Amino acid sequence: MTKIDIFSGFLGAGKTTLIKKLIQEAFQGEKLVLIENEFGEIGIDGGFLKEAGVEITEMNSGCICCSLVGDFGEALEKVLKEFAPDRVLIEPSGVGKLSDVIRAVQRAHGAAEVRLNSATTVADASKCRMYMKNFGEFFNNQVEHANTIVLSRTQNISESRLEECVRLLREHNADAAIITTPWDELAGAQILEAMEHKDSLEHALLQEGEAHGHSCHHDHDGHEHCCCHEHGHHHDEHDENCCSHGHEGHHHHGHEGHHHADEVFTSWGRETPRKYTEEEVQQALEGLKNEEACGVVLRAKGILPAADGSWIHFDYVPEEINIRTGTSDYTGRLCVIGSKLKEEELARLFQLNG
Repeated sequence: MTKIDIFSGFLGAGKTTLIKKLIQEAFQGEKLVLIENEFGEIGIDGGFLKEAGVEITEMNSGCICCSLVGDFGEALEKVLKEFAPDRVLIEPSGVGKLSDVIRAVQRAHGAAEVRLNSATTVADASKCRMYMKNFGEFFNNQVEHANTIVLSRTQNISESRLEECVRLLREHNADAAIITTPWDELAGAQILEAMEHKDSLEHALLQEGEAHGHSCHHDHDGHEHCCCHEHGHHHDEHDENCCSHGHEGHHHHGHEGHHHADEVFTSWGRETPRKYTEEEVQQALEGLKNEEACGVVLRAKGILPAADGSWIHFDYVPEEINIRTGTSDYTGRLCVIGSKLKEEELARLFQLNG
């Protein structure tokens, strides 16, 4: 029996860090496969997970609903056949909807030897209110469909702010276990225990699956839509291509309806051999805070060669910049994700012409 664990979470919440902790502390001795779905052209997380002996399948195909419903069944079947893993870890794109991922798993795991084990959402405790307000359609969906919510960065905020965050989450999910203890005070096994304690998850999901039917689900108005247009977009003559549209995401729609991730979020990524100093990287990341110049930057990460021969790894989420030295890569890579990104300014900040 292969267990499937989904790790959802908004951009930069710490999904990969949590997966890494569980691999080191809770999944030892198990045969693991990780299926990642990066939003954007450049996957950057693969390296250290490969080092940990985890087989990895990256799907850089933008719109999570389309890529999961399309490639996902295939990817899952393939890894089950090739690796016969004890456990499959799914890390969807940070801007994906957890409900889409769960539905895709339900459709794909017709095989009796596969069991949906847990649906966990990682949420940055310091940004709950901000994300609910600005990106509620995506953030709240991840909260509502989780059976466990793991809060990150709880050590960085006051007790009253943490309580407020839990209160906001409870408004969207009354039943999930919410982990509020800082991760370094918990063993991976304790987190896994919390993730697995909801034994009614499979039952609830199966009921939900029956209610929604097999290939289409009903929107609130009772109309049927194909998976790619489930969020209320009108069908037109391009429908047969609905799972192969471009992923640049520059087409923005009004906020009155439901949206796909690639309609609201855009990604900009580059590969570059250019050598940087830590100060240059710091300066570029500070520049990302300027919404007027750059658009709304929600997440940036990269691995860049340094002038002194080392490699600079960086992570950026609003209000938090992390720069460190890490392992080398085949070339420098960086990726920025956000809304209404201004690519020329991003290129200028990182001193990349054209």
